[in-house]
Amino acid sequence: MICKVSYRALGLLGLAVASMPTPAFADAGGVGFWLPGIFGSLAATPTVPGWAYASIYLHLQANAGASQNFVTSNGARGTVVAGLNAHGDALALGITYVSPTPVLGGQASFGIVTAPGNAGLGVDATLTGPRGNAITGALTDNRTTLSDVYYQGALKWNQGVHSEMVYITSNIPSGTYDPNRLANLNLGFVAWDVGAGYTYFDPKSGHEFSAVAGVTYNLMNPYLQYQNGIDFHVDWAASQFLSKNFQIGVAGYLYQQLTDDTGPGAKLGGFRGRAIGIGPQVGFIIPMSDGYQGYLNIKGYKDIEVENRASTWSTWVTFAVSAAPPEASSRPMPRK
Repeated sequence: MICKVSYRALGLLGLAVASMPTPAFADAGGVGFWLPGIFGSLAATPTVPGWAYASIYLHLQANAGASQNFVTSNGARGTVVAGLNAHGDALALGITYVSPTPVLGGQASFGIVTAPGNAGLGVDATLTGPRGNAITGALTDNRTTLSDVYYQGALKWNQGVHSEMVYITSNIPSGTYDPNRLANLNLGFVAWDVGAGYTYFDPKSGHEFSAVAGVTYNLMNPYLQYQNGIDFHVDWAASQFLSKNFQIGVAGYLYQQLTDDTGPGAKLGGFRGRAIGIGPQVGFIIPMSDGYQGYLNIKGYKDIEVENRASTWSTWVTFAVSAAPPEASSRPMPRK
């Protein structure tokens, strides 16, 4: 029998990486609030009350051909660039408190996260508009800075092998956005995202499946006079626990922009983005002393379909520490 694992004391473990530079995406500056793939396995499962901590290293690579245009920051309002090659590395640091007091019959939690990191971006040319002449040649920018601060509140419920959740998340601008730079780790605007999720987890068989869907509403970027459209996203994951401490599986996402980008800086029109990605994952539960346990997860994603976006691949390494469930904390550490 596989012990039920409640290691997801951070319902927003991956939310930290929303601070990652995503210059290949649609939206202003190629930066969207929601980074697909944030939620993963056991996303909706209630966890042990108390404090939990997480760190996530994320590497993202994005490429688009010279024939593809994007609106970015870089001085002039709504500057259009032709082609891009971007990378980002960030270390997201988050803390979450899970309340022991039921709220609406569920488990309430609140978390906050930020991320220092490095972003690099190169473009083939900058243009005056979608049909304008090139006014400069190739440009590059590289910057080490701090992301926005992201916070999330969530409620989770459990009925045996079924768990559900609702969440709301937003950001507090860190003040490090620079409209005169190509590379930024933060957004330059405020956004809100709300959604709901479901997890099926059978501790006897070790079968697990999770899916979280949400919608994002963005305020105007005052520097670029550009407002991203509303987007819909689904993150999903399926895994098999081969033992109480080891899982393997697959994860994926769907990102679809529902409404047009607007504002004086939206020189490419509606520019609705779409992306579908998939990749493998592996996870390890790490018993620790004093009633705590660690969780290490490694996963990767590759876009298999994109529209109005560059093609991306990403690698995520997550390490979290949370209170161990009673059955795990009272059980002796397995010997090899």
